[in-house]
Amino acid sequence: MLNDRLLVELDADAPERRTGGGILIPATAAMGKRLAWAGVVAAGEHVRQVQVGDRVLFDPEDRAEVELSGRTYLLLREKDVHGVADPRAGIEGTGLYL
Repeated sequence: MLNDRLLVELDADAPERRTGGGILIPATAAMGKRLAWAGVVAAGEHVRQVQVGDRVLFDPEDRAEVELSGRTYLLLREKDVHGVADPRAGIEGTGLYL
């Protein structure tokens, strides 16, 4: 990866969502703007705040897809990341650092 680019893979459950009551909402359902989660697979040399293995929150409309070895990945700029999941978060807080 070059410069400030990130190669990410969408979470497996990203297309479909479940409500708190367990109702399945398909990916084709029209909703307002919704951010998506993905795992960072590779990072460019100028990426400063995200590391490989982090889960990032981003706008799925601002993405470019690429296929490598039969798997689909997304290419993002670091500035397009809205938040990073904090794996060390306990019960307190949201578990994000923005």
